[in-house]
Amino acid sequence: MRLLAVVLLFLGTGIAGISGVSAEIVEGRDYTVLKHPKTTDSGNNIEVIEFFWYGCPHCYDLHPYIKAWLKDKPKDVSFRYIPAVFRPNWIPGAKIFYALDALGEREKLHDKVYDAIHRDGIDLTKDDVLFNWIAKQGLDRQKFIDAYNSFSVQNQVSRATHLSKDYGLSGVPSVVVDGKYLTSGRMGGTPQDTINTATALIEKVRKERGSK
Repeated sequence: MRLLAVVLLFLGTGIAGISGVSAEIVEGRDYTVLKHPKTTDSGNNIEVIEFFWYGCPHCYDLHPYIKAWLKDKPKDVSFRYIPAVFRPNWIPGAKIFYALDALGEREKLHDKVYDAIHRDGIDLTKDDVLFNWIAKQGLDRQKFIDAYNSFSVQNQVSRATHLSKDYGLSGVPSVVVDGKYLTSGRMGGTPQDTINTATALIEKVRKERGSK
């Protein structure tokens, strides 16, 4: 059954993605325009950001669709995750993300953090629980603790908190395209709708750049 679900997910991503590119997206329904567009860090590429929170069930639902999309990501698109921080209890998730990134373990454990919280019911906001779980994943417990509590990670979390407010997010998951257009799980309906809208916004940016 799990294999069947994965196959159906990829089939759905491909079929719906094709139809989603041609479908017309409507401002206010499918996406919003940021009042104050942001400068991107992607050079000439079109930047796509997913703001997420590990504890968010909608982010967990969207995540496999993001992963499937990234496998065939267009060459002119740069993608990055930013952990949103709206409340104090979101801070541990952001610290986990940046600590894993600092240790070069994010690619390996990003999915597992999601699964631990949503599938296994593990409360990773508690330090002892988190550090024990990290050790079980084969990481050096003390190295992770040092990274988790480091000044560098705290600075990154502070910046993520600022960006969450600066982009005017109302919830997660939120996907920002080219520092200008925002779509979210609340607007997109299904996870695939969110992917389709983001894909259409990328094409919109291409057309806008080509007309200049």
